[in-house]
Amino acid sequence: MARRSFSLLKTLTKPTTSFSLTPTPTSRSVTYMPRPGDGAPRAVTLIPGDGIGPLVTDAVEQVMNAMHAPVYFEKYEVHGDMNRFPAEVIESIKKNKVCLKGGLKTPVGGGVSSLNVSLRKELDLYASLVNCFNLPGLPTRHENVDIVVIRENTEGEYSGLEHEVITKFCSERIAKYAFEYAYLNNRKHVTAVHKANIMKLADGLFLESCREVATKYPSIKYSEIIVDNCCMQLVSKPEQFDVMVTPNLYGNLVANTAAGIAGGTGVMPGGNVGADYAVFEQGASAGNVGKEKMVEQKKANPVALLLSSAMMLRHLQFPSFADRLETAVKRVISEGKCRTKDLGGDSTTQEVVDAVIANLD
Repeated sequence: MARRSFSLLKTLTKPTTSFSLTPTPTSRSVTYMPRPGDGAPRAVTLIPGDGIGPLVTDAVEQVMNAMHAPVYFEKYEVHGDMNRFPAEVIESIKKNKVCLKGGLKTPVGGGVSSLNVSLRKELDLYASLVNCFNLPGLPTRHENVDIVVIRENTEGEYSGLEHEVITKFCSERIAKYAFEYAYLNNRKHVTAVHKANIMKLADGLFLESCREVATKYPSIKYSEIIVDNCCMQLVSKPEQFDVMVTPNLYGNLVANTAAGIAGGTGVMPGGNVGADYAVFEQGASAGNVGKEKMVEQKKANPVALLLSSAMMLRHLQFPSFADRLETAVKRVISEGKCRTKDLGGDSTTQEVVDAVIANLD
């Protein structure tokens, strides 16, 4: 410790011609002071899932091991064609409070319910969050895109009950979460997406809740947009949006659209959170299971789940590990040498993983 202090003192007293307050990529922040015991390894429930799920969750495991991250995984086999989540999986998530999962394939029609939806209801994961942003070095049609889509996750048409109404309770808590997120993350603008011109009762209630909550955050701009116009504005001028809060069904459409604009579903992180539990997964649902050929060739893009796992590390209060992981992933994308097919390359999942590990600080 004495040698380190002396070295730091020499650095501080060394004459210099210029001084910058801008931190360098390798600078360390001293503002995070952990509590005693915060470094204890945390158990995380891991569900590889279907399709590309096992490939991309294995990618996360490899990177976590390479970083010596203070997490360990309790792995369970769950597949989308099961009737329900095994009881031991639910027990594990409730014990650990945090889960990382790959995609679960949902059968189309036939009266089979989605396990993804049932998990959100079982754990009351009422807020879905997807961060859609430009990655340096990845060419897209639009620049300066940095959108967070927050959607209600437990009721409405997308909840599995096609005629379920939106309630005041759920509308209020998703509005509160969206504004609290914006406040804590220095976001300046919250936009409520709705169809209240037609869905006057349900979406009208949603807007009423958003307006009430907005009055408690005078420093954050609040606006409303009809979902039809929202989609047009997203594809023409996405940089105008900051935080978007939506009912369940619209949010799924808006998040996948925003992801496609910002670089593709293969690079967008996300998660689902409630009062007690959090489940992290690929942010945009389109393509999160993948095609059989992609699985056979082992060329799935692990970036989205790697960035989601960085979100998970912050949730677990391991910010420096999250920063290291994010920085390494962004370096790989920026360099452009290792990219999967969806990003214009031909790399395998493992080649991307190896490149990320090589770029870890």
